[in-house]
Amino acid sequence: MAWTRNDIAARAARELKDDDYVNLGIGVPTLVPNFLTEGIEVTFQSENGMLGVGPFPLEAEVDADLINAGKQTVTTLPGASFVNSAESFAMIRGGHVDLSILGALEVAQNGDLANWTIPGKMVKGMGGAMDLVAGVARIIVLMDHVSKTGEPKFRTACSLPLTGADVVDMIITDLAVFERRERGSSPFRLTELAPGISLDEIRAKTEAAFTVD
Repeated sequence: MAWTRNDIAARAARELKDDDYVNLGIGVPTLVPNFLTEGIEVTFQSENGMLGVGPFPLEAEVDADLINAGKQTVTTLPGASFVNSAESFAMIRGGHVDLSILGALEVAQNGDLANWTIPGKMVKGMGGAMDLVAGVARIIVLMDHVSKTGEPKFRTACSLPLTGADVVDMIITDLAVFERRERGSSPFRLTELAPGISLDEIRAKTEAAFTVD
């Protein structure tokens, strides 16, 4: 049985460590704070200038002026701060963010990432993704294993314009988890399967080459 969006977010949350500074992309990554391991403290950064982003608000708590980079209303945690975009991107470009969890349209077997545009279609644009993949030490991608038309999204090579080359360290899909030890020549390894998902199904739905633990 494939993992749900919440399952994917919960699996990603297990990768967060105490005192991490973490940037979350739009979509499924925004669910990750709901599944933090009890007892660890993580500071979430949003490239529009928030440091200390909290969970989504209840209806009675909504403040229309308090939004994340994806224009979703959020809350703040005690000690949160607000900075301008220049300072926010200085954190990212200066290597002060430990981890970024992003969505993806495609990931290639060499770690290339495409997640900002589909030629000919109206999309939200790149946002801070290109800065994030260039300035953040570790990139985790959350995505469906195949597209709406059934095409593999973990591919031999990306067919869409790249956000960054050789930047992805871990992929969590609705079917499986892939990791690699280091960027460069290290291949992705299949390390986990969703319940009821077989290796044969993964091979059939994955274009990229990978190894199996």
